[in-house]
Amino acid sequence: MTGPRIALVTRRPQPEYDHDLPVLARALGEAGAEVRIVGWDDPGVDWAGFDLAMIRSTWDYSWRAEEYVAWAERCARLTRLANPADVVRWNTDKRYLGELAAAGVPTVPTAYRAPGDDSELPPADREFVVKPTSGAGARYAARYGADERDAARAHVARLHEEGFTAMVQPYMRHIDVTGERALVFVGGQFQHAIRKGAVLASGTAFDADKASHPDPRPWRPTDAELGVAERALAAIPGSPELLYARVDLVDGDGATGEAGPGGDPRVMELELVEPNLFLRFHPDSPPRVAELILKAAAQ
Repeated sequence: MTGPRIALVTRRPQPEYDHDLPVLARALGEAGAEVRIVGWDDPGVDWAGFDLAMIRSTWDYSWRAEEYVAWAERCARLTRLANPADVVRWNTDKRYLGELAAAGVPTVPTAYRAPGDDSELPPADREFVVKPTSGAGARYAARYGADERDAARAHVARLHEEGFTAMVQPYMRHIDVTGERALVFVGGQFQHAIRKGAVLASGTAFDADKASHPDPRPWRPTDAELGVAERALAAIPGSPELLYARVDLVDGDGATGEAGPGGDPRVMELELVEPNLFLRFHPDSPPRVAELILKAAAQ
């Protein structure tokens, strides 16, 4: 009897810097699964031949978003897709942060400027960030000082030319000290976390290459961080069954409305499509993650 057939879905060509992929493939193989690493847009893949297709490093989706969502919907009709196609559609557009905020989840305050809107920016007397609502790896994201509004307006206009909605956020300045925390959940259970440094350096152009996960290291989340992450997951529309999730948190500050010097953790991003799971920093995690993937494949 053969084991479950699992597709680990990436982009073409496979990114060399996806450190999760070989770790996960090995753990699944050792657990008895038949594993193939395939490109999401490979026309030769027979998705119906798998018991589960698990989205991994499809990191080119952000500039092919409509095509990518259409693929997810087709794939989900042929096999079990993790995460589900309706989650993919919702989570590939970062306007979900507005929905989380409306549901009472602490988030980084965000304003949106869609194509057709003017490029005027919210009032700001502090550093702020401009980035697209569809993006990965800090692509087309930049940090601006309060005196750099002309450059930021040009950035918004460029995003509009590319068909993107722009999002504008205050720069959460405590990230330069306390970093960003990424809490990973698998099978509905908290698995592990990492802390990483700030991604956006002052003066770096929005179209420059950036290290999306600088200086990652294992992290033990606080009760407050776990609480905010769980609130974010509970607020996802439709309460979908998720195989995996990553909740990225930063500390707030008094300038965005919290009391005290540091504020409470706030959701920077809710990663439900193709997040790095940072398995290499937690050597005890891959066997447990593989077990939960096999359980999902058998459902």
